[in-house]
Amino acid sequence: MSEFANVTVIKKANVYFDGKVTSRKVVFADGSFKTLGIMLPGEYEFGTNQAELMEIMQGTMQVLLPGETAWKTVQAGESFDVPANASFKLVVDTIVDYCCSYIG
Repeated sequence: MSEFANVTVIKKANVYFDGKVTSRKVVFADGSFKTLGIMLPGEYEFGTNQAELMEIMQGTMQVLLPGETAWKTVQAGESFDVPANASFKLVVDTIVDYCCSYIG
């Protein structure tokens, strides 16, 4: 899905890591939501409350998922899942444009 119809976009950005990661919340008519964001090159660690699907629209990153010992390369056109109540690490190689879907 390359566009969302009939949604509400929250204007105020979520800003993390001194502005190196930002996102905006997109709310659907049924109350579900996603975030659309940008990550600048760097190393980050995130925690989840809900399960998440991270879709990479542009760029390349390395991901260390919960319970894994090997880093995985994820690039434009690919995605990865993160379980609820977990943390994961990223090494962003190039500017990454992403869409995060919250599951549950």
